[in-house]
Amino acid sequence: MTDEIKLEIGEMAPSFTAEALVGNDTKKVSLSDYKGKWVVLFFYPADFTFICPTELGDLADKYEEFKAINTEILSVSTDTAFVHKAWKDNSETIKKINFPMIADPTGRMCRNYGTYIRDEGLSLRGTFVIDPEGNLKAYELHDNSIGRSTNELLRKIKAAQFVEEHGDQVCPVNWEPGNDTLKPGMDLVGKI
Repeated sequence: MTDEIKLEIGEMAPSFTAEALVGNDTKKVSLSDYKGKWVVLFFYPADFTFICPTELGDLADKYEEFKAINTEILSVSTDTAFVHKAWKDNSETIKKINFPMIADPTGRMCRNYGTYIRDEGLSLRGTFVIDPEGNLKAYELHDNSIGRSTNELLRKIKAAQFVEEHGDQVCPVNWEPGNDTLKPGMDLVGKI
């Protein structure tokens, strides 16, 4: 069972300061450190597991694509930074990670974002997209047995960035950069 948290799209994302493994060292990171960038908070259950390395490995493989669109990845689990380091030292997949791996052993961050599973002391799989001003643009939470799509995450961020830049247009289903968009208006009502 998770704690009941009400996050509002368009409102400020919960702030945080936490210890993270960055490269092979630890450092404090805060949401405010990334003002002016898009941020993905990527919550996952635990290090040394099964689905988690497949997700984090794919994020690592596509990290340069995220950085190219002004987006920082911050992974978060309830493990300590020491466990993150041990995992990185022992897993070829996790060795590829260059983004910060946040340690949330008290579960505070997980509780603030509504991902904390009280009975397990772990996090649900949760993905939060935060805009350069610190506003929550999108999020998803789901069962820990289902891995997420990095390609869909990239697509969502590109769509959110397009809409931010072109405020009079919206992105329809499966939109990719270069595809047609829609311009909402009464002339479209009932015609799509």
